[in-house]
Amino acid sequence: MTSRGPSPVLFNPSDRLTMGGINWHWNRPLMGVLLGGLLWRGWVAWNLPTGFDEVYYYLYSRHLSWSYFDHPPMVALTTGLGWWLTGVITPFTLRLGALLLHGISLVLLYRTAAHLYNRRTGFLAVAIASLVPLFWIGFGVLTSPDNALILFWSLVLYGAALEFFPHHEAIRTGGGLSYQPSWRLAGLGMGIGLAALSKYHGFILGFGLLGFCLTRRRTQKILISPWMGLAVGLGLAVLTPLWVWNSHHDWISFRFHLFMRFEGGEPRPYRILDALVTGLVGVAYLWPSLGFPLWWVTGRAIWRQFLAMLQPPLSAVEQYGRDRDALILWLSLPIALGFTLLGGKQQIYPAWPAPGLWGLTLLLAHSVSAWRPIPLRRWLVGSGVAITVVCTLALLHLSLGILQKPGDYSLLGGFVPVEQDGSTTLLNVEQLRHRLKEDPAVMAAIQQSDFVFTDEFYLSGYVDMAVYPLIDGQGPVGDHRPVTCFSQDPRGFAFWFNPDDWVGQNAVYITLKSLHPELAQVTAEYQDFFETLVPLGEIDLTRGGVTTDTVLLYQAQTMVQAYPYPYG
Repeated sequence: MTSRGPSPVLFNPSDRLTMGGINWHWNRPLMGVLLGGLLWRGWVAWNLPTGFDEVYYYLYSRHLSWSYFDHPPMVALTTGLGWWLTGVITPFTLRLGALLLHGISLVLLYRTAAHLYNRRTGFLAVAIASLVPLFWIGFGVLTSPDNALILFWSLVLYGAALEFFPHHEAIRTGGGLSYQPSWRLAGLGMGIGLAALSKYHGFILGFGLLGFCLTRRRTQKILISPWMGLAVGLGLAVLTPLWVWNSHHDWISFRFHLFMRFEGGEPRPYRILDALVTGLVGVAYLWPSLGFPLWWVTGRAIWRQFLAMLQPPLSAVEQYGRDRDALILWLSLPIALGFTLLGGKQQIYPAWPAPGLWGLTLLLAHSVSAWRPIPLRRWLVGSGVAITVVCTLALLHLSLGILQKPGDYSLLGGFVPVEQDGSTTLLNVEQLRHRLKEDPAVMAAIQQSDFVFTDEFYLSGYVDMAVYPLIDGQGPVGDHRPVTCFSQDPRGFAFWFNPDDWVGQNAVYITLKSLHPELAQVTAEYQDFFETLVPLGEIDLTRGGVTTDTVLLYQAQTMVQAYPYPYG
């Protein structure tokens, strides 16, 4: 379909905001999408039970450090921001940082598209990114390292667009495509460092930007530019927390991500079919009506790059289009396609390729900007309605159990037996806190103990969130009852506490019945570490009026030997 030009309904030239000397070209529909998306994400963040990873990152914010066993330090700051400011520990306050940073990331995405393409493409990029569940849930609701990663990823993408490309209008009116390295390279170096300080994916972003510069003749001059040297120096300086922490801990974080997480089990041959399945699962997380077009447009952009190698562009406009798409592909494709292909060798998480897919949204937005208004509106609105309905049903099930059988809120009597419903593993922190508070014997035991421990690192996060507001400043250990984890997969706990410090002290052991099919084995692993380990009580957790799990509590008196961690 041919374009009819920017819709006057979407783009009103009078809707402008000047900030810092920059004309941001705001328009009411864009503001509506940003504000509507924030309100929707806020409602989801308020009602969605806290996930395993989220409670673990909450523990980061309780144990501030230069870096951590499995992630760089930025996630501790973004997760702690909400509850530090409010003094309240709830799923919503843990997610305030995600809500704020994602809004800024969307603005940067808009500015990048408006600079490289036009404001219509910028608006569509924001609209698409606001619809894709993988983006607004993974980046804009759940607290995770991706919150800050996408912020700095978007900042680097925007900075690279400004550094290597004049405004698209300058090219259309006959301007040249010359390039001279500038101070922005230093900013890009810092941005890449901050991205890597958020998640190790940031290193891939740096290599992608370098790959773009080396494969464009006009940008190769950065290799001899003093600005490039400053960029590298600033990037490495920003990463100082990583170097310092890892150098004092046998480089465990790098070893974990490069080697340890892939060890164990039988060697697995590469399977093309598994990679294809990984790609299809990724499309499902993107949403099919958005995911399939995104990959189609990406494939077409790759093909055009190949054709440009055979027949180089003749005009500045053609060269601009080729290099513009190349920048997006170089910054996005290595991580988006790389992790998808890695799925043929091992299981990957949906968030791994997501930053690259975020950048590729620019290509999709530009492609659909040529559609006529009615089909475009139907595509966006239809996708939005379907996503809203499905996600609302999923959220109501997670919070109320509308699909479980039985349940007070079950639709049509329910569909999934409680014992087979994996969603019940997400614990309601506020309910757990309330149930603990209602049991005087349990509260007395916790207040009189020296520390609390669990047998799963994520369960320690749930327990800490529940217990901290109840006993803050009380008991023999002062401001906070330490909550730790005794497990052969302790993650950060192997570095936050010294097990030798617990010897001679008393504890409360908390676990879940669902983790121990054979209840006789609940305490077996820890009997040799304490003089006595006796039952303290049980607390039922419910959803929809039905018990979904049972918290088991034990009083552990006098620790006689330190628990041995596999690392730390």
